[in-house]
Amino acid sequence: MWKDRNSHGVPVMIDHVSVGVRDLDRAAQFYHQVLAPLGLSCLVTRPATVGFGKSYPEFWINLRAAMAPVPQGGGVHICLRARSTGEVDAFHAAALQAGGESDGAPGLRPHDRVRYYAAFVIDPDGNRIEAVTFPSAGAGATG
Repeated sequence: MWKDRNSHGVPVMIDHVSVGVRDLDRAAQFYHQVLAPLGLSCLVTRPATVGFGKSYPEFWINLRAAMAPVPQGGGVHICLRARSTGEVDAFHAAALQAGGESDGAPGLRPHDRVRYYAAFVIDPDGNRIEAVTFPSAGAGATG
């Protein structure tokens, strides 16, 4: 049985994730800017990998110099939790400023089961990264 639980009391299944990148220095600079609004910073730097997190490395980038470019619409999709819509907005803006591409501007995305606020970006290697928060029903887009 899982002992670790998130803020909603749900068991935590995933400890960390990693994405492949062709240029580690470029990717480290990109993610340094993009993850900062979500409270993640660079915690580990090794010759072929960099780990970002809050208290331990939760998000890794790994050098894959021979990796073929990710085809448009392909690749990995990783969603990171934000504490507020402001953090989602800042994540998206930082990604665009750092050379990423928008794959979905920040905004509410109401669905059948859940109402969430998210933004999607594509990193320089083609990985699709999302930031999401779940504002209360009464909260506006900036809450």
